[in-house]
Amino acid sequence: MVVGVLLGAGILLLITRPPRGEPIVLLPAPAPAPITVYVSGSVNQAGLYELPSGSRVNDAIQAADGFGENADTGAINLAEVLTDGAQVYVPGIMPNQVNRGGSGLMPGSNLLVDINTASLEELDSLPQIGPITAQSIIDYRVKNGPFKSIDGLLEVDGIGQVTFDKIKNLITAGMYP
Repeated sequence: MVVGVLLGAGILLLITRPPRGEPIVLLPAPAPAPITVYVSGSVNQAGLYELPSGSRVNDAIQAADGFGENADTGAINLAEVLTDGAQVYVPGIMPNQVNRGGSGLMPGSNLLVDINTASLEELDSLPQIGPITAQSIIDYRVKNGPFKSIDGLLEVDGIGQVTFDKIKNLITAGMYP
């Protein structure tokens, strides 16, 4: 009987005693941090946008309420994956810009090729600039924004001083509204 009382007292003590140790806290599953990108140029709402990790240029343009009225949609890679801190610059087509349809510069023409808005075909029409270098120019301005001056072309892979000297009187770095 004494054993039964002691056993009952021990069980009662175990049941009513508070638990020992620290409780286990379950954390939420890790999720990739969002990225912040700056969208500017010919879009409806330029600004900073927070997007999910793995977003593409097209997602950033949609966040900026889509292309602007004069956007040069063929000058950017909509499928490019974005990284945190990236700038997405959408070039515009100036109202006075002439589409030469890839026919090259007309001899004696006073029209300059705007390196900030020109299509691949227009850039390719310049002396010493082939389609690969033209694409390098477009890629550079998409990544870095518009050229502040024509001298900025010297930062593009494939354009050296000799090439620049041959095209400097045929180009401009126009401004956007």
